[in-house]
Amino acid sequence: MDIFKERIERVRKEMAQAGLDQLLVTDHLSIYYLTGIDVIPMERFWAYLVRAEGENLLFANLLFALGDTGMPTISFDDNADVAALAAPHIRPGTLGVDKVMTARFLLPIQAACPDTRMVLGSDCVDNVRAIKDEEEKERMRRSSQINDACMEKLAAFIHEGVTEKECAKYLVSCYEEYGCEGQSFDGIVSFGANAADPHHSPDGTVVKEGDCIVIDIGCKKDHYCSDMTRTFFWKTVDPEYRKVYEVVREANARAEALVKAGVPLQEIDRAARDVIAAAGYGEYFTHRLGHFIGMEDHEKGDVSQMNPKPAQAGMVFSIEPGIYLPGRMGVRIEDLVIVTEDGCEILNQVEKGLRVLGV
Repeated sequence: MDIFKERIERVRKEMAQAGLDQLLVTDHLSIYYLTGIDVIPMERFWAYLVRAEGENLLFANLLFALGDTGMPTISFDDNADVAALAAPHIRPGTLGVDKVMTARFLLPIQAACPDTRMVLGSDCVDNVRAIKDEEEKERMRRSSQINDACMEKLAAFIHEGVTEKECAKYLVSCYEEYGCEGQSFDGIVSFGANAADPHHSPDGTVVKEGDCIVIDIGCKKDHYCSDMTRTFFWKTVDPEYRKVYEVVREANARAEALVKAGVPLQEIDRAARDVIAAAGYGEYFTHRLGHFIGMEDHEKGDVSQMNPKPAQAGMVFSIEPGIYLPGRMGVRIEDLVIVTEDGCEILNQVEKGLRVLGV
């Protein structure tokens, strides 16, 4: 069985559990995952109808110039009435629809299919995408290896007078050097007090002595994302900032040591959160511990206090505790991990001991 047939069969098992005999997938990454056909449809209709029984069906605008797709395909142009085109192929009963399907397509299709009840069906694909197969794991390892190398290059690039924006621009050139498709997300480079904002956008701030330097970056290579955060210091380290750093490092280590198949995700979050709370900084850890990742930097699933689901072998997610002191500084340390039956594989190898740059 080839990889796409295997993935579709896993989706069909999810559909059976959800009571669905048909699923309309419109997330272009999910369609790539199930078919190997890579199209960014922009505003156009692009869909893959997965059936519990019988052949699946691809809906493709002629603009995409796919040629022979090797599967049943409904081709159309920009003048087509999408609802009229799709309705004859949607059976009465219940249809799972994708979370990203826009109202401009969903509502007319609903109107054209009065005997079909439409429900949110994204989990049928998202649950399968959450468990990475061996090919996906290898792609994520490679993406993270590149990210490690670029983190080291960026740390070495930081110099007197440099701005956050200049660092972010340099990072893009690093990814280009390694043949990446681009960034997983806009890179975060934060100096000093800016690091108290976990999602600070790089600006013209110049690095100065005593600053913490939070760098949160990721690339996309062969469709798969990486994501890592390291915190450095410029020339000197305030004693309290050193303490904050070591607390976050311990929280990261405790959480990663707990990861293995069967452990509830909320317990992994709690392991890190308890370390930070015991040190007196609990109110300054303001986000969940981690998010799932794959073809998107943030995929369905998280490592949070609200998620009691057990970790499963093949899941890939971030472990990223942080402490953010408003108006002063912030520290975050993040790795990606692949869950295994008896532990986890940590994808990032950049040193996590406290590092002072510029000395």
